[in-house]
Amino acid sequence: MTHDIILGIDLGTTNSEVAAIVGDEVQVLAINGERVVPSVVGLAPDDRVLVGTPARNQYPLYPDRTVKSVKRLMGSAERIVLGRHSYSPPEISALILDSLKTRAETVLDRPVSQAVITVPAYFSDAQRQATRDAGRIAGLEVVRILNEPTAAALAYGADRRGNRTILIYDLGGGTFDVSLVQVQDEITEVIASHGNNQLGGDDFDRHLLDWVHDRFIESGGPDLRNDSGAMSRLLYAVEEAKKRLSFEPYAHIREAHLAERDGVPVHLDVEISRADYEGLIRHMLDTTLDSVYQALSDAGKRPDQIDEVLLVGGASRTPLVAQLLEDRTGLVPHQDLQPELCVAFGAGVLAARQAGHNIDRVLVDISPYSFGPSHLGVLNGRPHEHCYHPIIRRNTPLPVSRTDSYHTLVDGQTDWQVSIYQGDDPDALNNILVGRFCIEGLSQVPAGNEMLCRMELDLDGILKVTATEKRTGLARHITIEGATTAMSAEEIARARQRLRELLAQSRADTAESLEQEETPAREPDTDEDRARHELRQQVFAAGRLLERSQRLLERMTPEDRQEAVGLHREIEEALRTQTWPQLQTATAQLTDLLFYVEEA
Repeated sequence: MTHDIILGIDLGTTNSEVAAIVGDEVQVLAINGERVVPSVVGLAPDDRVLVGTPARNQYPLYPDRTVKSVKRLMGSAERIVLGRHSYSPPEISALILDSLKTRAETVLDRPVSQAVITVPAYFSDAQRQATRDAGRIAGLEVVRILNEPTAAALAYGADRRGNRTILIYDLGGGTFDVSLVQVQDEITEVIASHGNNQLGGDDFDRHLLDWVHDRFIESGGPDLRNDSGAMSRLLYAVEEAKKRLSFEPYAHIREAHLAERDGVPVHLDVEISRADYEGLIRHMLDTTLDSVYQALSDAGKRPDQIDEVLLVGGASRTPLVAQLLEDRTGLVPHQDLQPELCVAFGAGVLAARQAGHNIDRVLVDISPYSFGPSHLGVLNGRPHEHCYHPIIRRNTPLPVSRTDSYHTLVDGQTDWQVSIYQGDDPDALNNILVGRFCIEGLSQVPAGNEMLCRMELDLDGILKVTATEKRTGLARHITIEGATTAMSAEEIARARQRLRELLAQSRADTAESLEQEETPAREPDTDEDRARHELRQQVFAAGRLLERSQRLLERMTPEDRQEAVGLHREIEEALRTQTWPQLQTATAQLTDLLFYVEEA
């Protein structure tokens, strides 16, 4: 039996996607490998209509001939000037929908005329009607307007059955909403929703833009706020930096000849860390957590009654989002579908069912394992040289690349042994060693020299690991083929034997270290030995301090307890990243706090 094809469309503020059934699986359709279409419309200098990437690319040069974030205007009477004419928001949105329709017809090699289109759960009737109007203008019969959280639940649970309560955190380019969804077999119901239709990644961009602009002025550049062309270039660069900070600990922003001062070209060259960026947006993310609690209250649910937390929307890729949700709900958000694609996937699932397909499969490739390097840290309250924190987590969509930062342990350290493990145990020795290499020739500088470890895993299970000295760019890498393939029984047996040997040696080393705490230690022979000895003592002291603080938590006031828990996290993070100045500062602050608690 031949079924009609109905498209599933996520018409987003920043990006849009189209999904359809291909064979017996729902796919987000791609052209030249690109599945995401920027929700941008423009007029080229010769008055050609541009949609998607070409329009976004011209924005820095012709901001007055380019329209972004039109979704925020849907349902309003506002007119949008483009060239010599003005248009309604549905007319601009129709150009995006027409581009998606054309893409689908190209990939599927057949005409299409029907679509399911998603909207935020809190969209008003006027906004929903404007979306239908946009579809009709684009030549599409809109068979269903689907709430985005429902679409996300469909994408994550297309092949699952049972009764579940799901919290869906949807942070897109221009809007935010959180929804509580009840799923029972094939019935999906939104039982509570809360949000802000004027909060999203665009607002993060503006805060980062202001920060970069301030740095530009501090370095001697002129004020650019009245120069729309320069500000558009800067915004484009900031948007790209924000995306990199979701996967990298730093982003470099460079713009040559951004402006002139007294006839002399002025260039922009600034670096921002992920920590600084998260500091800029933390207050906005805190307001989203208020919405989370409001939605829970409206639904009559406690955090421990939530079965799953799903992240939706490209802005939710910011690592701080998952961290805050995990801290507040105790649940680790799902990340087995790309946040910016899952709404389109869900729309595609419903569209396929509307067309008569018995669909329960969504096409997505994920990593079945977690990967990361070992490092010095604290495990179960004790210092441990083989702690493990994955850089690529299990169920991450493929292909993927992630980077984390680490630091050298001693002054003058000129090499770094990088051991890569597969698994989820916080003790690296309980995971599977998949590769090891050494980067040599590091700068002879004090301890704390920053090293970047980048991991790239492709669809064929090939893992590439690159270690880079940040200050010089010196890099070494290893390629591990078949990283995601299952081990044979013989390989498992060998791994277990290696593990037993490593554990035996590790326990012997730990016992020796503990014994040395209680007996006079041999005087280190060299400066490097002394540095390592002092560092080991710092780590042991930090572990003992954490144990002491844990015992005193019940005696603390709520304010002191909150401060102590925050310092615990700082110490654990400093140990994980081997940031020794941060460790010294945090342990000193916690020591002072415990002194006053014990004296009280």
